[in-house]
Amino acid sequence: MNTNWFVIINPKSGHGSAKKKWPLIKKELIIQNFDFEYEFTKHHNHAVELVKQAIIKEFTKFICVGGDGTIHHLVNGILHLNPSNKNELKIGVIPIGTGNDWIKTYKISKNYKKSIAIIKNENTISQDIGKIKIKESNKIIYFNNLAGIGFDGYVVNKVSKFKHLGFLAYLTGALVSLTSYNKSTLEIKFNNIIIKQKTLLFLIGLCKFSGGGMQLTKNANPTDSLFDITHVSKITLFTILSNLRGLFNGNLTNHKSVNNYKTSQLKIKVLDNQLTYIQADGELIGSGNFKVKLLPKAINFIVPKP
Repeated sequence: MNTNWFVIINPKSGHGSAKKKWPLIKKELIIQNFDFEYEFTKHHNHAVELVKQAIIKEFTKFICVGGDGTIHHLVNGILHLNPSNKNELKIGVIPIGTGNDWIKTYKISKNYKKSIAIIKNENTISQDIGKIKIKESNKIIYFNNLAGIGFDGYVVNKVSKFKHLGFLAYLTGALVSLTSYNKSTLEIKFNNIIIKQKTLLFLIGLCKFSGGGMQLTKNANPTDSLFDITHVSKITLFTILSNLRGLFNGNLTNHKSVNNYKTSQLKIKVLDNQLTYIQADGELIGSGNFKVKLLPKAINFIVPKP
């Protein structure tokens, strides 16, 4: 077993902040007595390949320097390879990104010195992971924060134009998109419930935050072996604008237009010809019909001590 750390840096995270800050991060890792090797990602899915190669070299300890998308790719690299020692693997995060949503659930500091100190302690939590299988392509994608179909996928497709706004990018993208989005008719099956109607928003949550700090799922718990489901068939722009605070403190999930559920697996079918984007952890992963299944305590993350 390789006892060193393997560090994966996404140089594009935070509009290039990861690349600029790497010399300081590298210096701090040395100061805090880390033995490590590192690689920069060179293309969109490169982190998946890097983590697979590192596992083959018997690395078990990983550090992600990047945002939610980089964490997502590390998780997918591990679970697609599915090594026999998966339970021994652990991921620490030095957050540099636009949304930085996953770290908010665990209160991981955006100060790189503090986040490195957290990793140094190696206090881990075994978190639930979602597994999506897209019917058309047979593609399997894992997610560690939140996935959805419909409006939020549409927003993710648009939000790159607003990345320069930082955490406000998602809110701006949502407000701009609300007037132009055409709702799809979905058939959603879970817990012996069948929902068949035009749907604005359907979210499948594990952790508490998404969209740059919004709380769009009601009782998200990343270790309870259940997804938190939020379903909205329709909501007006006026309702959103008059409840902006509710987007970020979670109160919007109590609105009469919002339905909340808990489940561990579900099937979603698109009943019309509308192109319906699916997003996972803020990454566009496809469109159309899919199944989702929860994998209990599937990945070990390094988080602050309670």
